[in-house]
Amino acid sequence: MTRHLELRAGVYQDSVSLMQVSQAVGNVPGVRAALVAMATELNVGLLSGMGFDAPAEARPTDLLVAVHADDDGSLGQALAAVEAALAQRVAASQTGFGDAPSPRTVGAAVLRHDATLAFVSTPGQYAFADAMDALNHGVSVIVFSDNVPLHQEIRLKQAARERDLLVMGPDCGTAVVGGVGFGFANVVRPGPVGLVAASGTGAQQVMSLVSTAGVGISHCLGVGGRDLSGAVGALSTLAALDMLAADDATEVITVVSKPPAPEVAETVRTHAAGLGKPVLFALLGEGQPDLTAAARGVVEAAGGTWPQPRTWRPSTPPTPRPGYIRGSFAGGSLCDEAMIIASAALGPIHSNIPLRPDWVVDDDLRGTGHVMIDFGDDTLTQGRPHPMIDGSLRVERLLADAADPECAVVLLDVVLGHGAHPDPAAELAPAIARARAGGNGSGPAVVVGLVGTDDDPQGLDRQATALAEAGASVHLSNAAAAREAVRLAGGTP
Repeated sequence: MTRHLELRAGVYQDSVSLMQVSQAVGNVPGVRAALVAMATELNVGLLSGMGFDAPAEARPTDLLVAVHADDDGSLGQALAAVEAALAQRVAASQTGFGDAPSPRTVGAAVLRHDATLAFVSTPGQYAFADAMDALNHGVSVIVFSDNVPLHQEIRLKQAARERDLLVMGPDCGTAVVGGVGFGFANVVRPGPVGLVAASGTGAQQVMSLVSTAGVGISHCLGVGGRDLSGAVGALSTLAALDMLAADDATEVITVVSKPPAPEVAETVRTHAAGLGKPVLFALLGEGQPDLTAAARGVVEAAGGTWPQPRTWRPSTPPTPRPGYIRGSFAGGSLCDEAMIIASAALGPIHSNIPLRPDWVVDDDLRGTGHVMIDFGDDTLTQGRPHPMIDGSLRVERLLADAADPECAVVLLDVVLGHGAHPDPAAELAPAIARARAGGNGSGPAVVVGLVGTDDDPQGLDRQATALAEAGASVHLSNAAAAREAVRLAGGTP
């Protein structure tokens, strides 16, 4: 085995690009671990887990390149992959010969290009300054960055309100503005439906189902998962509703959110009632419609016809047997929805994002009984790629859950679209096949909620077929997947 560690002073790359570089290098044959990231305190701390001594001279403006490989040949291939990926990104961002140098601040870029929207994906501790710079130069901003402190989010949104602008995020995982997708975005057809989304994967589920039904999307304004909390008070949601109400291309509006604070949800409903356009709600919570039901309501309100979401079955369907559901999710809203559905039938579902405080799992993410984990939670994405980009943690968890004789069903989500893993089935299908086989040929059932459209770059039908051939039951409706998991675990959906 061989290791390589270097610091490149003053070489900045945004966090999304570096996640993709780390993923590409980690896929090189013979590479055991790879980290290509800015040398923030958190990322430097990750080095010890890879067997490296942390460089004392590292600064957040330096680029870390750390590779642990089987041999010198694999290491050489990995470093070549690093150089190729970084060179490609530099070439894409450089101006032509004789042009002025690239702007060094968000405000300078706005002034040079007469921009109307800024996209910020710097590490969370630095995102506030860049987002405020955008607002001070008169443009709305999408803050893709996560791990932004709550008080900074509130200040940004207050500043946006004072300037009649919009802050989308922080942790705005997906947005569509005028047909252009930002962050993790599915390929959806244009049309009359506008979304205000305090939920990334929840919005992707609704948009994908609506688009598949033949009804298109005008805009999806992601406002961040905390916007409908009591602390933030829907500052961006109210502004986004006003913008969509004034937009000629939007005829029907829907609000999608993780479980909101009840008093904030009521404020939003009251505000929506006075907009003069139909506003539908997909607010996750006990007793509320699931995302698929909400999508159907949107399609019918827009004059479309609702088709039943597709399902792919394995050649040997699993039989129900009493036991526990173990869920591993990339999307927090999809995890919330599954827990709401399952808990109504099976009782407590333990999680790192529990529906109730006494249902929380321990720090090791293990628990007894039914357990569902959101691997996209901020605390689990610090210094590592989001699970929609890198599914390795979920593969490990899948195999560990399958080895537990009390586990009757493993429940997963797979989210397609731009920005996500280019071929998630290639990563998950072998693990699903191993899990289904089990130690004695009778492993747990595997159920997948697949979020995507026929036009997504990964190929919807190809992904679904590969997962089903590996032994999974695959559903385009996450809610249907959750109900199938309940049925297979011996419950009544």
